[in-house]
Amino acid sequence: MALSDLVYGAYERRLSASLDRTRIPRHVGVILDGNRRWAAVQGSSSAQGHRAGADKIAAVLGWCDEVGVEVVTLWLLSTDNLSRPSAELDPLLRIIETTVTSLAGTGRWRIHPVGALDLLPAQTAEILKAAEAETLTSTGMLVNIAVGYGGRREVVDAVRALLAEAASKGTSLDDLASAIDVEHIAEHLYTAGQPDPDLVIRTSGEQRLSGFLLWQSAHSEFYFCEAYWPDFRRVDFLRALRSYAARSRRYGS
Repeated sequence: MALSDLVYGAYERRLSASLDRTRIPRHVGVILDGNRRWAAVQGSSSAQGHRAGADKIAAVLGWCDEVGVEVVTLWLLSTDNLSRPSAELDPLLRIIETTVTSLAGTGRWRIHPVGALDLLPAQTAEILKAAEAETLTSTGMLVNIAVGYGGRREVVDAVRALLAEAASKGTSLDDLASAIDVEHIAEHLYTAGQPDPDLVIRTSGEQRLSGFLLWQSAHSEFYFCEAYWPDFRRVDFLRALRSYAARSRRYGS
């Protein structure tokens, strides 16, 4: 084993041992960014970059499991990404389908698709729904798979669902307008019933949300990592947790 590997291993163990286990985020959101740029550096195709990124997911979920995270939301494909050329989008959808099926097949986690499934190709939507059905009784960590996801679209869908529910009950618009509050919207989001993300991690060095969990992340802490997603290491994950634990959360102030 190389000296660098020994040093890295020792540092990783020290980081893990120093974590405040009483301040682990319940819900971690992850923006898996940088697959294409990683591929460009490697001289590989975008599809190979996405495949390398997909291969990283199970390991990261395992790290979350180890420290006691209860919910993870993985952003795999935005609504904007759906407008990409089919030569790029189709291979990416196949990779997502294979990855989700594999995650469900482990039986370790409960899979929950979040996004506008009606915008996805029928095959992709069915595979996501099948993964959710297959893992419905799992007692493991809840894993939200955000595919065809956009934060603005989610809020619009929540309002639509709220209006439809009110109409089915015979509630007038005037009555709804006078009674509607934050919780009414939250109850109709894709993540209804879940805790909001405590920590949002974005890889690749980009420092923006790009519409990820817009409503839910109002009080989240953010950690931006320089590594491209396929290069994201356990050390990077532990650093994110250490950074989170060191912060004093003020919830809006």
